[in-house]
Amino acid sequence: MRFLAAGLEGILVETEDLEQALALFDSLRVAKLKGVAELVPAARAVLVRFNPLFASRAGLREAIAAMELTCTETSPGQMVEIPVVYDGEDLAEVAAILGCSEAEVIRRHTGAVHTVSFTGFAPGFAYMSSDDPGLDVPRRKSPRVRIPRGSVALAGRFSGVYPTESPGGWQLIGRTTTRMWDLARERPALLVPGDRVRFRQVEAGDAIIVPALSRAATATVKTDACVTILRTERPLMLEDEGRPGQASQGVSGSGALDRASFRAVNDVLGNAANAPALEIVFGGVELRADRPVTLAMTGAPCKLVLTGNDGRRMVLPTGRAFALDAGDILDIGAAGQGMVSYLGIRGGFTCDLVMGSASRDMLAGIGPEPVVAGATLCAAPGPARAVSAYTVPAAALPKKDEATTVDIVLGPRDDWFTDAALQTLTTQDWRVTPEASRVGKRLSGLSPLERIDAAELPSEPTVPGAIQVPHSGQPVVFLADHPVTGGYPVIAVVARYHLDLVAQIPPGASIRFHPVSEDH
Repeated sequence: MRFLAAGLEGILVETEDLEQALALFDSLRVAKLKGVAELVPAARAVLVRFNPLFASRAGLREAIAAMELTCTETSPGQMVEIPVVYDGEDLAEVAAILGCSEAEVIRRHTGAVHTVSFTGFAPGFAYMSSDDPGLDVPRRKSPRVRIPRGSVALAGRFSGVYPTESPGGWQLIGRTTTRMWDLARERPALLVPGDRVRFRQVEAGDAIIVPALSRAATATVKTDACVTILRTERPLMLEDEGRPGQASQGVSGSGALDRASFRAVNDVLGNAANAPALEIVFGGVELRADRPVTLAMTGAPCKLVLTGNDGRRMVLPTGRAFALDAGDILDIGAAGQGMVSYLGIRGGFTCDLVMGSASRDMLAGIGPEPVVAGATLCAAPGPARAVSAYTVPAAALPKKDEATTVDIVLGPRDDWFTDAALQTLTTQDWRVTPEASRVGKRLSGLSPLERIDAAELPSEPTVPGAIQVPHSGQPVVFLADHPVTGGYPVIAVVARYHLDLVAQIPPGASIRFHPVSEDH
């Protein structure tokens, strides 16, 4: 095994093959090492995310290196049967690749036991390895733009079932009505690492019994509208601190992009630390109070202008609580620096919780729907502390056309790049392009990062702040809604204490990467 840095709070343990990765994942699950916050397996690696307050990198490396790896049968997950109609568009091609008949492909696929090795790509998508080593087929040379939900497919040594309609390059051999991802279940993902699957052939006309939903979705407590969004230049997102620990279901932590500003707005209002707030990008919002409310705004400073129901206008402070009466209009101007602001309401905004969180995850498509003009929002009826009498001082945030220095930890795949590329990474200014979202920010530099070779990297876990480098050599910095696994090498990871800063760097500004020790 090799131990690779994955930021300040992660270790990527590289293994020789899939079997060793699964055995390591199984052993780690059983060992429950102190300080380990999350385990994410992949094709030839296991990500160990830890809390530095309770564990050290050196101590974890030593404990893992001394661990006697157990086979996956020592702690098996559940056995799941999935009925399949084997009429996929690529069934004949798969048979030709394997040198057998279509009936033989079906016999081998249904006769094998498939173990969920890891998840990724989309919530509920499970990479299942077969105990039949001969079931090994390449991806399609030309990926499809649209693959229907429920498609059963093969790629390499893996089987998978598409949980939603999406593009993809796997070989389609059948379809199922089994729900792979269902938010009405206590555990939305049908399959998680360690589970085992048997596929059962059924005919197209057969009736397939779909299991009943285990519980009803959480309903919002309805109250009278507090504010109405009159205008917004961009959709607004309801966010809290996210849903950490859900990587086994293919879901990232998500949550507020700038955690410090999010926590500050709740602190000002006396709210619970995790009370949902509105995440606003670049300002440009107008809202009306439908009843008396107490609000506050932190993060990227925007001019706040109140037009009272009597027609009087006044400028309100940022970083401090203020009150609106029914009929008052609040105009939130453009952000002069930074890009992300948080508007909080006393008590927090009321919304449905999805997997225990109010956060909107744009990549996974889960959480409350984006808030647009015409939407009404309510305050939660929960208890709150006294409103703070103090003003949160405005932070010096990045501006367009400025360069910001960001600390990074090299790895886990810095050895995939030339020495010249590593030099370029840390000496060249990288411009933030307009291709920026909650998933990540695409950067552009005069000299692209050159890889040692063009080999394909097996999918492996990623973390917030991962700097992934596609074949173009122009890096992408992952943010809160990043994919759980990725197929391009990660050259470095942003230090955890600079994640909020990176979220605030607007398009047109530049980033200078500064390497620090993995134990910084």
